[in-house]
Amino acid sequence: MGRGKIEIKRIENSTNRQVTFSKRRNGIIKKAREISVLCEAQVSVLIFSSSGKISDYCSANTSFSRILERYQQNCGKKLWDANHESLSAQIDRIKKENDNMQIKLRHLKGEDLNPLTPKELIPIEDVLQNGLDSVRDKQMNYLKMLKKNERLLEDEQKRLTYILHHQQLAMEENVRDLDLGFHQKNGAFATHMPMAFRVQPIQPNLQENK
Repeated sequence: MGRGKIEIKRIENSTNRQVTFSKRRNGIIKKAREISVLCEAQVSVLIFSSSGKISDYCSANTSFSRILERYQQNCGKKLWDANHESLSAQIDRIKKENDNMQIKLRHLKGEDLNPLTPKELIPIEDVLQNGLDSVRDKQMNYLKMLKKNERLLEDEQKRLTYILHHQQLAMEENVRDLDLGFHQKNGAFATHMPMAFRVQPIQPNLQENK
């Protein structure tokens, strides 16, 4: 029993739409590859998803620029000019530079070093040594800053301890002054006390002895 026909219209469900796009895109690229191999045809396919992601295929021994050039010659439509050629060359150059940078990055990580000759390893060693020296300089500067901050904190602690000590001495002196003033005041009060309040010595009762 064969599959039923589906109505060709936009799929509303986003998940189903993405799944269908993925399957049919892969099918189109597979068919393009098959016709290129089986029939020695020059085939190129460009597919842009709704999100702008590109999927492409170009048969072997050709390129998109050559396909477009043949299209222009056969159809008489100018789609590829010197400006596009320049942009294409820049893109190729940037891709090569990016590939070289990726290779150098792997080498700096210690990867893929076996194929390199001793002469090729020397610049990598120099770069790593310079990086190590830079890291050590950063560490030394950081340690110097920590020691400087430590000295500043110690000086500040000494200053606060000095201030606290003098404040304690001043408080003790104020307490002594208050205590001395209190005793002096009480002594003066006792000196100026009225005679009636002074304690009289006890005299023997002479009349009782008679």
